[in-house]
Amino acid sequence: MTPMPVSRPYHHGDLRSTLLAGAERTLREKGAGALSLRELAREAGVSHAAPGRHFKDKQALLNALALSGYDRLGQALEAADEPDLPLQRRLTALARAYLAFSLDHPELLELMYARKHDPDASEQMAAAVDRTVGSLERVIADAQERGEIIAGDPQHLTLLTGATLQGIASFAAGGMLPAETALDGIEELVHLLLHGLKPR
Repeated sequence: MTPMPVSRPYHHGDLRSTLLAGAERTLREKGAGALSLRELAREAGVSHAAPGRHFKDKQALLNALALSGYDRLGQALEAADEPDLPLQRRLTALARAYLAFSLDHPELLELMYARKHDPDASEQMAAAVDRTVGSLERVIADAQERGEIIAGDPQHLTLLTGATLQGIASFAAGGMLPAETALDGIEELVHLLLHGLKPR
């Protein structure tokens, strides 16, 4: 009697996470242009059609990867934030958490910002941006209400602060500044942002 063929169990308990991890690895090593659902399926050991259960196309994969990045950045900022701290110490902790994330994941952060400006980005993306960039804007707005920093558009001040931090991160990523030096200089950077360069 011929034995009945035994169907092999689907061995990926979470194919979506496996694909995202593979996509992030490819992004880091080769760039977004090298991302391919078919190649990710091959690496995961599943049929080339299997990723379609989770991502309808490459754009959907990029959106999901960006959302994952925002989620992790949000967690890092939430863990670092202590609302009861004085403003300078609170901003320093948040800035250090942001810089650490950007130094560890420069390619992912670039993708996150690129997807943020996509006109087809989802409401989820807007919520993710609000959870991260928006959290810093709220800290600045609260400080304005308490008279701790200058009046003005908190969104604009957040943009200037973020641009400064991203500039430091870019210098570090490009080898112009050691990562350790960048992180060690955060306290001075925040001090200068809050007090300016003019002698008092």
